[in-house]
Amino acid sequence: MTQALVNGLTLGAVYALVALGYSMVYGILGMINFAHGEIYMLGAFHGILALAFAQHYLANFSPVVCLLGALVLAMLFCGGYGFTLERIAYRPLRHAPVLSPLISAIGMSFLLQNYVMVAQGSGIRGFPMEFGRRLTETRFSAFAGAEFSLLEVFILATSLLCMAGLHLYIYRSKMGKAMRATSQDRRMASLLGVDVDRVISATFIAGSALAAVAGVMVSMYVHAVKFNDGYIMGMKAFTAAVLGGIGNIPGAMLGGVLLGVVENIGIWFLGAGYKDAYSFIVLLLVLIVLPRGILGEQVSDKV
Repeated sequence: MTQALVNGLTLGAVYALVALGYSMVYGILGMINFAHGEIYMLGAFHGILALAFAQHYLANFSPVVCLLGALVLAMLFCGGYGFTLERIAYRPLRHAPVLSPLISAIGMSFLLQNYVMVAQGSGIRGFPMEFGRRLTETRFSAFAGAEFSLLEVFILATSLLCMAGLHLYIYRSKMGKAMRATSQDRRMASLLGVDVDRVISATFIAGSALAAVAGVMVSMYVHAVKFNDGYIMGMKAFTAAVLGGIGNIPGAMLGGVLLGVVENIGIWFLGAGYKDAYSFIVLLLVLIVLPRGILGEQVSDKV
């Protein structure tokens, strides 16, 4: 049971990173970016490619340095994907009927899936085992018989640092203030001199960079990635965002962690056969009691 809680916290931290992208975009535009899961998948592929290169050509470097380099590279590439996605698929439809950007998002999701399938094939791509082995072999005792691997510690620490960094960015930086103003009233923010287009692009870039970090860490945790992995992760992260309160940044964090814990405890008691169903059952039960999520949709804290 305790080990299931440890595993759930690790997985929940990753769900929270991806869920933050959904909440940020919803907070600004009031729409769901259904291609966000594919950005996560692209981050995993870029991380694997970077580490495969490092394993062959940078063997003398520390694994931690190579891993951090892969994370930065994946964040840069996925930030670029997020920026391009917003410019091509969403900005031209900003004033269109509400279903138009939704259909465009679904279309971009399929486009990115097929783009990766053509470029990397439809089979499973393995994570460079040398890095995975070094990080999983080292284990620490936690409490009540539970254990953390070095990889799980790395995932939790990186996720917490990313969440803390996002919080500081939103509440301490000039761009973060512009994001919060745009979230509350886009037209008034524009009249007061806020470059709304720039703010929206920055929102997509930040959310995509966080998804890239999650993609690299999950591919390292499960040792593999496939072109359609973004679909189920996207659905679970969206569930986490709704569970905590869509558009609410602390809610996305809380929803992600709660979802990961519930899923792993469900696996512990009932088995892994229906592990994807546990998340949606919890969502249904919570929304019956709290239709706006656990923390609700607080306008001032959306983004």
